[in-house]
Amino acid sequence: MVQIFNHWFSWRTIAQMIFDLSFVIVGMVIVAMWVGSGLPINAKHLIIFAFILGATMLAINAWLGFYQRIHNRSITESRARAVLSLYLAVPVAYGIFAMLPISSLSREFMQLSAMSAVFGMLINRVSVSHASTTEHITRRILVFGTGVQALAVMRALNKSDPSAEIVGYFPSSNEEATVVPETQILSRTKTLTDTAKSLKVDEIVVALSERRGGSMPLRELLDCKLHGIRVLDLASHFEQTLGQIRLDSLYAGWLIFGDGFCQGSLRALVKRLSDILFASILILLAMPIMLITGLLIIAENGFPVFYRQERVGLNGRLFNVIKFRSMRIDAEKEGKPIWAKADDDRTTTVGKIIRKLRIDELPQLFSVLKGDMSLVGPRPERPFFVDQLTKEIPFYAVRHSVKPGVTGWAQVRYHYGATVEDSAEKLQYDLYYVKNHTLFLDLVILFETIGVVLTGKGAH
Repeated sequence: MVQIFNHWFSWRTIAQMIFDLSFVIVGMVIVAMWVGSGLPINAKHLIIFAFILGATMLAINAWLGFYQRIHNRSITESRARAVLSLYLAVPVAYGIFAMLPISSLSREFMQLSAMSAVFGMLINRVSVSHASTTEHITRRILVFGTGVQALAVMRALNKSDPSAEIVGYFPSSNEEATVVPETQILSRTKTLTDTAKSLKVDEIVVALSERRGGSMPLRELLDCKLHGIRVLDLASHFEQTLGQIRLDSLYAGWLIFGDGFCQGSLRALVKRLSDILFASILILLAMPIMLITGLLIIAENGFPVFYRQERVGLNGRLFNVIKFRSMRIDAEKEGKPIWAKADDDRTTTVGKIIRKLRIDELPQLFSVLKGDMSLVGPRPERPFFVDQLTKEIPFYAVRHSVKPGVTGWAQVRYHYGATVEDSAEKLQYDLYYVKNHTLFLDLVILFETIGVVLTGKGAH
């Protein structure tokens, strides 16, 4: 894993993006060579166009899910998305370039050269997306422990990182129950350090269910680290691998003494200025859509157009969130809060459409300008459910240390859910955001939110 501005990326994702960019670079180098042979193209304009094309290409590929480590697409679906990306990348990039106040390029040649570069990149992207795990360079991991925590590591890696290979489970003398595959349990005839070195391990994950009674061989773990082997505790492993802070591996000391959770005044100022800028732009762009939505709601189910509801915000302060009304007026006629469901029969016909497209969330942009919300942050919840969840889920109140958001890390990483169990899952992503939030991570989430909206993933 590679940490960039406090956010963890898979090294394979970074390598794939760099490799994709190389196709554009090669294409532009060929153009540059022809420029040197007398082709009437400005070299500075060429560099600008290459940058725009590269950024557009990566954006469209990411929206279409080409950089996901785990996916369930068939090879036919990947080819279809590759064709779509091919048709979108070049005209969008050229459209952006055409709007710049600089002289024109040779349009025909630039489009042909760009299309050849992107086409080569897409062939690579399809092949990489469906390459077998054995074709990737693997990360060799030794799990220290054989209990339920070790089993959780195995399941997490199988779900999130096909390039990771668990070479075995090193048993602890104090482990009460063994639940991992017995065929992968390593012998204790050698020390942990010698075992790790002989198996050429890259990383050790300490996944002990019981740490008392001298079960942690601190000296051997230190020796492994001194030999260049990464040693991670369970909380740090899940943070880097899954982009979440798992509640079952979390303890207060890790939160207090670890890094992150910085809420400095500079970060608050940068976040507020970016919220005002982006929210203003989005409101201007979305105004026609909001006007049409309001008219459709009135036509189907009458007034009111908006739905106001009390939510819990920064430091537990209450505020009113505003959304387009997507349910019947009598949705909670008994006066008791009810969890929204995936196929809620209280939803109107217009409501189902605007929920799927996330249009119902657009009025919250005005809450962002007001300062009650941020563009990115944990989704605000109703006081009734906050009281319930705070009692049932450890550390739930930590999510209120930042402003709630229109979108968030949990929203782009977890499907829509409306149970206590779903709230616990989403909290694990919210804790990751609270710990690692930066402007860079905000931009990543906004970027992925566009992909969520376009694909309908997680819509309810």
